[in-house]
This record gives sequence, C-alpha cells and structure tokens, in this order.
Amino acid sequence: MANILHIDSSVRSTGSLTRQLGGEYIAKLKAANPAATVVTRDIVSQPLPHLTEQLIGAYFTPAEQRNAEQAHAIKTSDALVDELLAADTIVIGAPMYNFSITSGLKAWIDHIARVGRTFQYGANGPQGLVTGKKVVVFVASGGVYSEGPAAAYDHVTTYLRSTLGFLGMTDVTFVVAEGVSMGEEAVTNAIAKGRAQIDAIAA
Repeated sequence: MANILHIDSSVRSTGSLTRQLGGEYIAKLKAANPAATVVTRDIVSQPLPHLTEQLIGAYFTPAEQRNAEQAHAIKTSDALVDELLAADTIVIGAPMYNFSITSGLKAWIDHIARVGRTFQYGANGPQGLVTGKKVVVFVASGGVYSEGPAAAYDHVTTYLRSTLGFLGMTDVTFVVAEGVSMGEEAVTNAIAKGRAQIDAIAA
C-alpha cells in the first residue's frame, strides 16, 4: 500500500460521488500509512490523447526502431504504464455515463494495455503482467444496475473487471453508489452505503 495510484474520470469537479468517496478512501489509507505516496491522475482536467494510427504504430514497433514521431507519441503511454507498475494500490473513479465508462477512462486503458509491458502472449494464450495489485473502483450511477431489469445495462463493472483482469489485476473491489438520480434520500443512502464499504475494506 506504500504507493497509491488514483485515477479520477468524473467530468464533474463538484458534486461527484466517485471523487468524494474515492477521496475519503485515500484519506483513510493515508491516515493508516502516513508514509504512503499518492499519484493522482485527473484525466478530466488533464485529458489524455485518444488512440491514433501513429500511436498504435509505436506500440508495435520495437523501441530502437521507432522514428522521432513515434517516440514522442508513446511518451505519455510509457509514463502511465510506469505509474501503474509502480503502484501497490490503484483507486479508480468510474462514474457510469450512458451505461459505460467515460471516454477519458477508456483512453487511460488504451494507454496502459500494452503488449510486452502489461500483458504478453504465451503458449497458453494471453497473460497479464500487472500482478500483486489491489484495485478499488468507485462507481456512481443514476439508476440501479447491480440487480433487477437494468442489470444487463451495466457495462462499467463488467468491462473493468474483464479488462483489469486481463492485465493481471484480479483483486478488484467495486464500491457502487447507485440510484442517485432518485432523490435526496437515495443519494444519502448511497453515500452511507459507500462509506460503510470503505470502512470495511480500509480496515
């Protein structure tokens, strides 16, 4: 837990439950381990470039063979992968927009999903290389998607669990604040439930 990587992807700078609950969780981690370092990536205030043909070309070109443009294009991706590999705990704020993650968070994933660095192909198929990490994902949604008729529309937890798992991150906990568009009481209940879960996983 000495190194914490915090990814915020909510487009809301105020009133964001993923930012609020994620921040409270990190505060508890820091209180328990004052020496812990926190690297924060706010991919809204500092957006990441989306994939380009040039960047994809750099991914699949050996470092010593990249031209100057490819070497420049891949710098951000290399920095993000370095941050990920250095982290012991990864905290991700992932609000649901239109049943899925934000485009900014998808861009982060596109930068860290790197063959040869975060996964590799072997005789038995793909193997994740980002192992030994604890991941906590904070999700907020206006409706209820953990159960009931809308469960099939949840492409946040299902996508992130699959993608992070593919890269080797199998210790993933989701803290979900849902139904927050259903009135003030629903928001209060969602926050209380999230805080109870934070207390349990931070203990």
